[in-house]
Amino acid sequence: MGRQSGFFDIDERLKELSAKGDDLERLNAIVDFEIFRPHLARAVPRSDGSKGGRPAFDHVLMFKVLILQAAHGLSDERAEYLIKDRLSFMRFLGLDLADAVPDANTIWTFRETLTRARIDGKPAIEVLFKAYEAELSKAGFLAMGGQIIDASIVAAPKQRNSDGEKRDIKEGRIPEAWKDKPAKLAQKDRNARWTVKWSKAKPADDGAQRVDLAVPAFGYKNHIGIDRRHGLIRTWVATDAARHDGAQLANLISRANTGSEVWADTAYRSQANEKCLASNHLVSRIHRKKPKGKPMPVNVAWTGPLRADKDHAADLTACRVC
Repeated sequence: MGRQSGFFDIDERLKELSAKGDDLERLNAIVDFEIFRPHLARAVPRSDGSKGGRPAFDHVLMFKVLILQAAHGLSDERAEYLIKDRLSFMRFLGLDLADAVPDANTIWTFRETLTRARIDGKPAIEVLFKAYEAELSKAGFLAMGGQIIDASIVAAPKQRNSDGEKRDIKEGRIPEAWKDKPAKLAQKDRNARWTVKWSKAKPADDGAQRVDLAVPAFGYKNHIGIDRRHGLIRTWVATDAARHDGAQLANLISRANTGSEVWADTAYRSQANEKCLASNHLVSRIHRKKPKGKPMPVNVAWTGPLRADKDHAADLTACRVC
């Protein structure tokens, strides 16, 4: 039977994580998150506490939770669990083992309020990420080497609604039965949407084609722009899961990147996006879809190594949260 652990054991484990290279600790050292507090206070106003009730979680802590979600593609429930489970997450958020952790509903409410908020006529997320970009640049992490655009689905709890309620939600209305039930309305996620995730089936051993798998998913999408040099997130847009990836390209391009090339998967290839990149003097490295039943044309196949480079850089977002 193992001995009982104590405070110094946790401290030693954190030192081991630092020695191995904790990217979240590195991020805390690079970015002064306190600069976001005034913007967050304006975007997500809080009561003065005179009416009592449980104190709200700190603005900066909640913003850092959203950064964790964006980088790791976490649902609200999964984010709550991993904050409780991982010492590196707790250290990043400034939490001790005995501290309260925001639950999934709290995370959802904060994100919804922040994505709708505006500061001086601009979306609050845009203002926050401009300040974030300035902090990274001040620390010497200039956006370089071109940029990589990608998206991931963040699952949300599935809603149990009638056909009529679903129709009202799709058309932007509040169902009549919910209007006089504020408690029920507060528990209903009216912004998440269904989408289908396709999983490419590998050919059988005899060469026969298999049917691709269509996996339904309900929730939101995190759309991110990553600089290729450092593998750090520079731009972020949150939408419902039904929004097409390619439609967000123009919102994710960073003009601050010193490189002119833009990588993305086939979902982003369209005439509109090619024109958008050209008008911004950027070079498209967006992947092309392989013709069905035919080999990839020779003049396109050479970009294979670049695709691998893009996939590798996108994988970095699983651990690099800038």
